[in-house]
Order: sequence, then structure tokens, then C-alpha cells
Amino acid sequence: EEIAKNIAEHHCQFLPHPSNPIQDDNTVVLGKDTIILLQHKPVYTLGTGSDPEFIKESGLSSSIDVVRIERGGEVTYHGPGQLVAYPILDLRGYKQDIHWYMRALEEAILLALESVRVEGAVREDDVTGIWIGGKKVAALGVKVRRWITMHGLAVNVNQRSLGNFDGIVPCGLVGKDVTCINDHLVEPISVEEFAKHMRSALEKIFEIDLVDCSLVETAANGGDDKKG
Repeated sequence: EEIAKNIAEHHCQFLPHPSNPIQDDNTVVLGKDTIILLQHKPVYTLGTGSDPEFIKESGLSSSIDVVRIERGGEVTYHGPGQLVAYPILDLRGYKQDIHWYMRALEEAILLALESVRVEGAVREDDVTGIWIGGKKVAALGVKVRRWITMHGLAVNVNQRSLGNFDGIVPCGLVGKDVTCINDHLVEPISVEEFAKHMRSALEKIFEIDLVDCSLVETAANGGDDKKG
């Protein structure tokens, strides 16, 4: 199956907002922070301390790769129909507070959902992520090392993203179901279209201006390509 968009087509870079420069020996350093937006091929991921018991013994789960990665949280699923965002940020240019960073990601998701007119999206007490009617529509799992962020967030956009959750206990939350954006819209939205709203929301919450990777590369090469 062809995945609608690959990493290169959703790869963006940005510089910190002028009000939040990174300071290094009293010198303003323009960052090379990056945000990657993409859809994965089907994969189950386990966090550093995840319990593999949350992967069910079924033909469904055995046909999908399982990868343990360095992030918090329990097992989750990534695949087509789901938008994944990987912000790689130096929090010294924003706020050196992991709790603040997690809430900022949640706020960006809420803003993006509001912009496509999804109603009823909320946080829930004592758990991360975003929920609609008691079902999880977006998950977060991050790691921060020396204030550099890794991993990120995933938002279920269409029904294609949901089926393989049946092979796991999502995020280790027994009795909790998952949902997708299009279950709550009259007119369905594509992953590509929602990515534009997610991008705008991240720009607003982090006070940044995203620049397409291709534009960054052109600037680094001194402008338009020259042929000799």
C-alpha cells in the first residue's frame, strides 16, 4: 500500500521566535530546530519501561513490527491514516520545563482539532493525550536529553488508523478505546489537510515560523540552483 506522504514531503525546519532566542555566552544563536510530520508504515512501539504484556497474542499483532524506543509511555500503534509529529527542539530557547512542553503539545493538538471543527476534544485528569467522548484521539510520548526533545505526538485522522489498535492495549489503559478525527466530522478530512492545521497550531503555540525543508536547503546553497 502506498503511504500518502513520506518524511521528505512533510519535513519542516524553523528558527526560534525572536522573543525566545537561545543564549550562549551572551550571543544569540539561531537554532536548527526541526519538526517532522509524517505517516508511518504499520508499527507498534514500546517505551523504555513499557510492559510487553500489553501486546495481545493474536495474528494481528504478530504481523506488525514491534520496536522498543527511548520515550515515555506504554505501547502504541503508528500507521497510515495517522499524523505523527516529531518536534526536535532545544527547550533552552523556549522553557526548560518538560511538564510545560507536554502541555504545549496537547494545546497545539486541541487548537488544530478546533480549527477543523471537531467538538468535545479535551484533556483528561491523570493521563496524557487528547480525548473525545472518553476515547483517545491523540497520544504523546517524549524524551528530553540535555533539553533537546525527541519523539512527539500522534493524531488518529481517519478510520484506517484504528484497526491495528485491536492488537494492543493502547497506552496500557485497560478498558479505554481509541477514536479518529473523521468519526466526529460530517465531511472527512485527509491526513495531508490536517497536517496543515497541525503545522499552524504548532507555529502559534511555540511562537515560531515553520519553513519548508526545501526552502531551508535552497537558502543554504545561496539561493536558486545554478547550472554551469
